[in-house]
Amino acid sequence: MTKPETLDWWADGERLFGTALGRLTDEEFDAPSLLPGWDRRTVLGHVARNADALCNLLAWARTGVETPMYPSTDARDRGIAEAAALPAAELRAEVLAATGRLADAVHGLPDEAWSATVRTAQGREVPASEVTWMRCREVYVHAVDLDAGVGFADVAEEVQAAMVDDVFRMWDRRDQVPDVVVFAGDREWGTGAVAVSGPLPAVTGWLTGRTRGEGLEADGGIPEVPAWL
Repeated sequence: MTKPETLDWWADGERLFGTALGRLTDEEFDAPSLLPGWDRRTVLGHVARNADALCNLLAWARTGVETPMYPSTDARDRGIAEAAALPAAELRAEVLAATGRLADAVHGLPDEAWSATVRTAQGREVPASEVTWMRCREVYVHAVDLDAGVGFADVAEEVQAAMVDDVFRMWDRRDQVPDVVVFAGDREWGTGAVAVSGPLPAVTGWLTGRTRGEGLEADGGIPEVPAWL
């Protein structure tokens, strides 16, 4: 198998996250993010530890030795908290270092290993080629969460559309697809009774749980939708 089609999206996503990070001063790390309950430090700690967790999956694909993303949920949470507690300059450096480790793992993976089966933290078996898309979701959405002037309008439309596809797939797996049909330009998702329409960035923000539907239109108001991830 050749390398994943999402490699360019992933590289662009890492750059966009780096742009958001670079706009923040060290003193601004302590402020809230756009993700309820998480400050910017927690977002940064999560993104760093996620990179290392995905390195584990690529090591699994390369060696055939089962290497879970995280030893346990508690270990995941501790790792995020420990990173988030670092002095700002060290936290910034850790995010960049972890991103570099993931880049090395991606570019060093033999072509045949991309078809190896690995398992996500949610227990879903996927080919290793899905790892770059898993990272795309993290870096694009959390770049917005950092509230540093990056929004979904800064994300390529095809990436946003893929995110919305992902949301509906996740809902379908959990049998939680809401009774909506969503329109953004000439794109359409869902087959429900409630029509929601608006610009693609507004749709992406709403369906990924980052907004309450600002900028969208629907008869009877914007409905509540299930969580994505």
